[in-house]
Amino acid sequence: MNSPFTNAMTQLDDAAQIMDLDAQIHERLRHPEKMHTVAIPVMMDDGNERIFTGYRSQYSSALGLYKGGIRFANTVDEDEVKALSFWMAIKTATTGLPLGGGKGGIIVNPRELSEGELERVSRGWVRALFDVIGPDKDVPAPDVATNPLVMKWMTDEYSTIAGTPTPGAFTGKEVADGGIVARGTSTSRGGFFLLEEIRKKAGKKPGDMRVAVQGFGNAGSYFAKLAYDAGYIIVGLSDSRSSFMSMSGCALDPYKAEEVKKQYGSFSMDNFSDACEDHVRIGSSTDVLEVECDVLVPAAIENQITVENAANVKASLIIELANGPTTPDADHILTERDVVILPDVLANAGGVIVSYYEWYQNTHDEEWSESATNEKLRKQISAAYKEIDAVSVKYDTTLRNGAFIHALERIAKAG
Repeated sequence: MNSPFTNAMTQLDDAAQIMDLDAQIHERLRHPEKMHTVAIPVMMDDGNERIFTGYRSQYSSALGLYKGGIRFANTVDEDEVKALSFWMAIKTATTGLPLGGGKGGIIVNPRELSEGELERVSRGWVRALFDVIGPDKDVPAPDVATNPLVMKWMTDEYSTIAGTPTPGAFTGKEVADGGIVARGTSTSRGGFFLLEEIRKKAGKKPGDMRVAVQGFGNAGSYFAKLAYDAGYIIVGLSDSRSSFMSMSGCALDPYKAEEVKKQYGSFSMDNFSDACEDHVRIGSSTDVLEVECDVLVPAAIENQITVENAANVKASLIIELANGPTTPDADHILTERDVVILPDVLANAGGVIVSYYEWYQNTHDEEWSESATNEKLRKQISAAYKEIDAVSVKYDTTLRNGAFIHALERIAKAG
């Protein structure tokens, strides 16, 4: 299977060929502008020092300062953060934000660390990269295994070094620490707004559409609840271990599924019976990708829909709430089968849009209500979808290529 960065460059090449992108700009976009690798010395609870490796990829600043998350995982590597920073550059350009793309991470299993050790790792990352990040350079945000508490530690460390409170240095903070009320649900809500746009364009009612969601973290679970509340029929859910599907057409209840997840830590046949009167466990987390449904929402990790299972996907619409869930080879198979894919660079852009709103509030001393923020998000992401749809029609290509072409045109124009 190709690496994430190889997949990202394949997507770039496909769009560049269709739009006849200037060769110099094309080649420039095959490389991050800056790639930082740092050693982070941390004193552990047992008194021994341990060195962690940290990264920050700063991909493109043509449209503005770098923006993108930080992830803590044993699997973090340079290839991954390069790919994610590239996708973020496309994502911000696609949605009309005045931002470039960035991504960072630390090679660490946070579950193996005490809270004190995790805090020292987080602060160490900031110290190592202080000179290249900040509210007018590069604004990080949470990603895998990072959260508002980590952002609080990082913001505090940055402010301490800077010698002044600097809430705009990071986004994804708690509201009390300068965060924005709608940030925690923004990725899911943005994807849901797009589902509504597509449904209305097709002239359908929510009850006419069956939805399956892979991944029951923050993004997947909240998307499932939004869809369920709006009347969509949830027929498939999965966590990292198991998949379930409705057998009789009754809707799976994501609220009851969430209760099970909180109580037992994962889904299982024995503890899931209250979520739907007629359901069956169908296996691993990837099996939900092959459920009979109209809308499939991969909301887990990269490389989930591949050449091995693309032919078995039964949905007519895929909304990529995860980053890079569909490999390029699988993308081609699905396109040949007339499956519409709403690409990740648009489908999950609600998170970075509202992160930008948080940064804007912090740097302009403003405070928006949750309803106002959500309405701004709805208008911005819906407008981006319509623009991308028009580009895809113009070039007679997929929505993914349309999104990339739209983004590349903005980046090329900015120079």
